[in-house]
Amino acid sequence: MMKIALIGATGFVGQEILKEAISRGDSVTALVRNPAKVEKLDGVTAIEADALDTAALSEKLKGHDIVVSAYNPGWTDPNIQAVHIKASKSITQATKSAGIKRLIVIGGAGSLYAEDGTQFVDGEHFPAEYKEGALGARQALNDLRTETELDWSFVSPPFHLVPGPRTGKYRLGKENPVFDAEGKSAISASDLAVAIVDEVHSPKHKQQRFTAAY
Repeated sequence: MMKIALIGATGFVGQEILKEAISRGDSVTALVRNPAKVEKLDGVTAIEADALDTAALSEKLKGHDIVVSAYNPGWTDPNIQAVHIKASKSITQATKSAGIKRLIVIGGAGSLYAEDGTQFVDGEHFPAEYKEGALGARQALNDLRTETELDWSFVSPPFHLVPGPRTGKYRLGKENPVFDAEGKSAISASDLAVAIVDEVHSPKHKQQRFTAAY
């Protein structure tokens, strides 16, 4: 059993990570803005937390085996890039201050690399409504790459992250998207959660980024 501190447990991916971890017998502390929104499951403790309050967050993280962050400021936040960067730094520092060595961060697909060596977020066809958030997530990854104290992992979902059933199947990649035979890069949020909780239990990407898709 792992004692997991899960930041952003009510988000699209976060709620799937919560259910997947509990199904494996883990204990999860859900750190969220509104604890009332956390699904009431055995093994889950929901507490209010502010990712930007580093000192308070650190106290709430103490005693856990690992921190999993599915933090997102919200796509409607006009300052999403700056807030994402600031919160990501706060979460990293709080994890270290709490004496926890492992941190898994779920970021975006925009910083994955195309075959020509460019990152998708820099492409002219990248959706404008997601660009500021993607730039924030890319900087969060770049900041983690300088982190030497933590056994961190950064998870980039594929381009198409959709609701869907849990199959338990996925294929892994690192810096480039994983495409299927039809050229599609996709996975259900449930199966992305499987890949993330697998990494919690059996680390394969220490101080690395990885991605998962069908």
